Amino acid sequence: MTSTRSRKLCLAQQPDADEMLSRDPFALLVGMLLDQQIPMERAFAGPVAISKRMIGPFDPQTVAHYDPDAFVEVVAGPPAVHRFPTAMAARIQTLAKHLDDQYAGNASGLWSDVKSGDDLLARLSALPGFGAQKAKIFVALLGKQLKVRPRGWREASEPYGEDGAFKSVADVIDVASLVKVRQFKQEQQMVRQRVVARPLRQTRNG
Repeated sequence: MTSTRSRKLCLAQQPDADEMLSRDPFALLVGMLLDQQIPMERAFAGPVAISKRMIGPFDPQTVAHYDPDAFVEVVAGPPAVHRFPTAMAARIQTLAKHLDDQYAGNASGLWSDVKSGDDLLARLSALPGFGAQKAKIFVALLGKQLKVRPRGWREASEPYGEDGAFKSVADVIDVASLVKVRQFKQEQQMVRQRVVARPLRQTRNG
């Protein structure tokens, strides 16, 4: 297993989960995949929970070839790793199959030989379950916390690569920074709600 360690990550806010995220690139990718529609720290605690319930090692090859029904049970718990365990179990296995097929099961192969931030962003964007925003955030996470910094990585991860910002999981290094990121996301949600509400009011008044 190739290590990502350059500093201890604090994304799950749980010692065993964060230790796994710090040393295991596949776990970090799975945590990022799970990070939607549930609290961030719960998402990044998912990989260690899955690894403890599985039969066999938690790696792309094993997960890719795991019996799908059995893997749903692993993700569903109890407690469930995600609020949509069936869908997320399928997404995790699809991600694992991609890594097994394209990178011979070596998750860190995604970034170990990249020459530019754009190349890294393209590789991450090609991952099943990684949209444009998630891919940019992961580029920022690699650059800010794991020192994976190909040429142009900040530009490729905009706006999440900004130094000193608290916009995403890339900026979470402790409890205080987690609170700041959560506040930023709440503010962004309020802005989006106002943008949606404004044309509705204009339509009614018109």
